[in-house]
Amino acid sequence: MKVHKPFVLYEDGDHKFVWLGLDESEHEKGILTNQYLVVDGDKGALLDAGGYFVFERVYENVKEFIKPENVVALLFSHQDPDVIGSLNLWLDVAPNATIYASVLWERFLPHLGFEAGGRITDIPDEGMEIKINKDSLNAIPAHFMHSPGNFHYYDPVSKIYFSGDLGAAVFPEGKWYLMVEDFQEHAKYMEPFHRRYLASRKAIDLWLKRVKNLDIKMIVPQHGSIFDGENVKKFIEWVNSLDKVGLDLME
Repeated sequence: MKVHKPFVLYEDGDHKFVWLGLDESEHEKGILTNQYLVVDGDKGALLDAGGYFVFERVYENVKEFIKPENVVALLFSHQDPDVIGSLNLWLDVAPNATIYASVLWERFLPHLGFEAGGRITDIPDEGMEIKINKDSLNAIPAHFMHSPGNFHYYDPVSKIYFSGDLGAAVFPEGKWYLMVEDFQEHAKYMEPFHRRYLASRKAIDLWLKRVKNLDIKMIVPQHGSIFDGENVKKFIEWVNSLDKVGLDLME
């Protein structure tokens, strides 16, 4: 099994967007997950920090770019354990970090066993701008894609769009790759997940309206591989081609 080092997806001056590596042996414990770090000067934002068993890997890789105590924002797309399972550990090593999550999930997070103590900022359904340092990230509503309180995060500086579980691909063991090259082949790994986990065609239509005017250079999902260049357009067109998902397919 291969261990993949962090990879800087965008860098301009003191602004970076970093993929935080991956250990393919994590496949044995659960589905593979991607974590991302946005560095803005000496401050950072961590996107979907991940489950309990990936914490050590993510923590060590974050330290290559920023002091963990300078992580000021823990941004979550939704509430699944592979997204938030390491939250307690991050609250210990990043004492200045604010948790950002949907207003729907704010009262559920303390069940992980921590005192909220004013550290949670609710994201309203319509989304919000989140200041990191000099620059900000935008929380983009993506409700029912697949969670009822779901957000993606867009970085206007790098023009990178973090899509959470949208774009997820489930690979056979040993088939993982970071960047999508053959889109048609890659779609085979995406379709079963999207047919089952997206709530309905209406949710897709609402999401398409929200992103159509964004200048997106790269789409980075929480599971699977990264879309850049022409594959960004191909991915959005592919999502639009999903005529029936979720409830549309239920008897």
